[in-house]
Amino acid sequence: MKLFHLSDLHLGKRVNEFSMIEDQEYILKDILTKVKEEKPDGILIAGDVFDRSVPSEEAVKLWDDFLIRLSALKVPVYAISGNHDSAVRFSDHAALVETNGIYLSPVYQGQAKCCKAEDSFGTLNIYMLPFVKPAIVRALFPEEEIKDYTDACRVAVEKMQVDPSERNILIAHQFVTGAERCDSEEIVVGGLDNVDVSVFDTFDYVALGHIHGKQSIGRKTVRYSGTPLKYSFSEKDHQKSITVIDMKEKGNVELSEIPLVPMHDLREVRGTYEELTKKSNYEGTPQGDYIHVVLTDEEDVIDAMGKLRVIYPRLMQLTYDNKRTRNRQVISDAADVENKTPMELFEEFYEKQNNQEISDTQRKFVAACIEDIWRA
Repeated sequence: MKLFHLSDLHLGKRVNEFSMIEDQEYILKDILTKVKEEKPDGILIAGDVFDRSVPSEEAVKLWDDFLIRLSALKVPVYAISGNHDSAVRFSDHAALVETNGIYLSPVYQGQAKCCKAEDSFGTLNIYMLPFVKPAIVRALFPEEEIKDYTDACRVAVEKMQVDPSERNILIAHQFVTGAERCDSEEIVVGGLDNVDVSVFDTFDYVALGHIHGKQSIGRKTVRYSGTPLKYSFSEKDHQKSITVIDMKEKGNVELSEIPLVPMHDLREVRGTYEELTKKSNYEGTPQGDYIHVVLTDEEDVIDAMGKLRVIYPRLMQLTYDNKRTRNRQVISDAADVENKTPMELFEEFYEKQNNQEISDTQRKFVAACIEDIWRA
């Protein structure tokens, strides 16, 4: 059985105040072309279909059109909600669209939706777990000890009662420990949203969403497909793609990729203002791309952004790399927020604000506040 794995469409997203809706429409049409060519038996979409919990009208129409076209091609779709989606809105009319082969994850109420597909190797179980937080799972199973995201996902998986003798796929939207992040993602301090990869040992393939760069974690079959488009300049060197899953007999999963080429790339150009405005240096290059300009002039160029947009109309960002910027003092102690606890970050902030260490009494008060917030 051949399946396409996609995630993190983020329909309606704006990058540096530029709407990406036109680019998203283009890439979805390209994906539909790939579907017609490759004829997959299903599409797995691992969350963050929309960029906001209340999506724009344009984003909703784009999603609806995508589903209608896939339905017309008789290709089943299995999609879950991510942390950017409203689980309630996402699953609206799910029972109705299911009659057309569109399977949407419902709001999590203690049991993940399971869809079954058949091929020459037998039954394939596709479990659909929307984005969950510990508080959600803890409220549903108060008898379970749920301290963190790993516990929450562990309990959610246990309640699925997966038969390990059968072929099983999980679609999930979580941050698995060890994944490499991009600037376009939300970061939780202290790595509190981490999920240990061992939680997913029962499944033959785990179709993950949440991380924007394609990568496998722990084993090749626990995989983030990444976004179909670049949403930050930290992704400028990424080659976006569709992950193709070939599910054969139990224990035999083959993976490949189909490259996706955007309408406008995100890229960086570097040099002095004189170099970048010299016609021979930009003529024949894709000037319509989304651009980050790095100027190496020692002095600031007046209205550089406005002037350079004459050449690069989609200039998103302009920075300087020179002696002044390289020598600039930057407070970086809290840069590695994923590996520090909320208390450690607060202590650093308090010390910088007050030029003294936090007292034991204050530390206990803050710890209690953090605990109350975490339990909310």
